Amino acid sequence: MTTIDKALDALFLLSERAQALRLAEVARELGMPRSSAHRILAPLLRRGLAEQDSDGRYRAGFALMALGLNVASREPLATAAKPVLESAAADLGETFFLVVARAGKLVVLEKAEGSGFLRAAPRLGADVPVHATAVGKLYLAFAPDEVEINDLPRYTPGTLRSRKALLAEVERVRAQGWATNIEEWQAGLAVSAAPILSHGRMHGAVALATVAARFTAIGMTTATRRVVHAAEGIALRIEGRSP
Repeated sequence: MTTIDKALDALFLLSERAQALRLAEVARELGMPRSSAHRILAPLLRRGLAEQDSDGRYRAGFALMALGLNVASREPLATAAKPVLESAAADLGETFFLVVARAGKLVVLEKAEGSGFLRAAPRLGADVPVHATAVGKLYLAFAPDEVEINDLPRYTPGTLRSRKALLAEVERVRAQGWATNIEEWQAGLAVSAAPILSHGRMHGAVALATVAARFTAIGMTTATRRVVHAAEGIALRIEGRSP
C-alpha cells in the first residue's frame, strides 16, 4: 500500500468518525505503528485536511469540507434538487435525499433534513447498498449499467438475498415507477423513492427516509406521491423548466 493510499485511508477514517481520535486509535484503525500514523497525519494537518483539538486528538479539517463543497458546486443536479428537497422536507417533516450513481456505487449527493429521527444519517457522500435499498432497486430497474452488484450481503432479516427474488422485485419496481425499502437495509428504517427521469435517462433518485412506524402513519400512498412529485420537479428543473 502506497503512502497516498494510507493518507486517503486516514482521511476517510477521520471523516467517518463523529468523535476525534487519539493517535493510538488512528494507528490501530489503520493497522500501523503510531510513528507511521504520525507521519501520515502530519501533512494532512499542514494542509488543513485534518485538525487537532486541545487534547491532541485528530479530526477531519475544514479544508476537507471545502473540497467537498467545491465538488458539490460542480454538480448541477444537486443545485437543481436542493430547493425541491427542502420543500418536500418542510411539507412532511421528514428527511429527503438525492442519491446518484458514481463509479458503480450509489452516493448521497444532497439532502434536506426534516424534524424526524433520521436528520443526520446517512451523511452526504455516504455510499448506500444497491440490493437492499429503494434507490438501488430503481437503478437496477431503470439504469442497471450504472451500478455494480457482485454479492447480496444480509443487513437485516428483510434483506433480499436471492437474485431471483431481487429480479422479481426489480420488475415490479419498473412496472410501478417507484420503490420502497421496509427494514431491508437497517432495522426500523423505511424508505420510499422515485427516479429522476429526463431526456431518456435516469439522473438520480429522490428518497424519503423515516422510521417504520412514522412511515406507516404517513401512509404508502402519501409517501409515494411526495417522492414522485419531488423527482418530477427536479427533472423539470434540470430541463430548464419550473416545477
